[in-house]
Amino acid sequence: MNKEDIRIKNVIVHILDSSIGMPVLSDAELEYGSEIAEFLKEHIARISSGDDGKECHFYQEQSEVYHMLEEYADENFVAISKDIASLLYEIMSGNIDIPAADLMVVRFRESDDEYLALLKMNYKALYTHRTMAMENGEGNNNELIRHKSILPSESQRLTEAAIIRLEDLSLQVIEKKYEVNGEKTNYFSFLFLKCSSHLSHKSKLSILSRAVESVQKEGFDESERFEKQMRAKSIIQEEIEEKGGFAVEELADRIFDQQPELKAAFQDKMEKYDMVKEQIQPQNENTVRRYQSQHLYTDTGIEIKIPMDQYKNPRSVEFITNPDGTVSVLIKNIEHLEAKM
Repeated sequence: MNKEDIRIKNVIVHILDSSIGMPVLSDAELEYGSEIAEFLKEHIARISSGDDGKECHFYQEQSEVYHMLEEYADENFVAISKDIASLLYEIMSGNIDIPAADLMVVRFRESDDEYLALLKMNYKALYTHRTMAMENGEGNNNELIRHKSILPSESQRLTEAAIIRLEDLSLQVIEKKYEVNGEKTNYFSFLFLKCSSHLSHKSKLSILSRAVESVQKEGFDESERFEKQMRAKSIIQEEIEEKGGFAVEELADRIFDQQPELKAAFQDKMEKYDMVKEQIQPQNENTVRRYQSQHLYTDTGIEIKIPMDQYKNPRSVEFITNPDGTVSVLIKNIEHLEAKM
């Protein structure tokens, strides 16, 4: 979603602080101005355009939230938001590891589509100042206090949120696991929304990278593995830069060309995640940034960062395997060298 295309229609804030013992639910919508609207639009756009989001579908029979939204009407916005907040608070109050938060329910429009956003704003503890009158009334005493209920800024990513398309009740979810009954659980989708989800593009890319590295570690000795790992990273970067993403099956053909046994081992690992024929199309710059350069670490403590275009240019850098099995890195044609403190 483009932030400039988002039009905020209704907003309400419910306080879900489990240390209080009960939710503090608002009976009226929030009166907001341009600054709060920008704050909300920034978070909504960040969620919708990030690679942490998962496309989900409600379990229609089991999901209380689905039934609340099934007959959604704007005149019931406040009542429905209170029901949703109460349900979330009930789950939070029974599991102390889930952080306290404000739940912001936002009704908005983007292009021709209508949406509802559930933004869980987990509290942060930060210091601020307070001015107190001195006991003798002859001046002020400035103090520092620790405020435990600071909301995330617009530049920070939320860890739990959902954006629901009202036409078909499809939803995009971001979430973080917390301990529930002694086990790390995606409580936001599993217990609260009760929806099924696919892996996010960020998770898919991470799984694929680990699988490639694991297969190469098993298939090559140490001297070969270094070159193969750099080549694989270069191929992934090329696919993302030139095509915006790739099919896992086609990527395997490129990385494991002429090595059918390694390709089969890689596909076995992908099969565990049902990703053999998956499409991976990361959107967010932060997700793909790690593929834009080669990071090298030597056993002697030297670190080298090589931009990918320079890595591919034989006039800029060369990797030499010495007769004794060690590797030398030759950096060529340097016109200007600068040392930074």
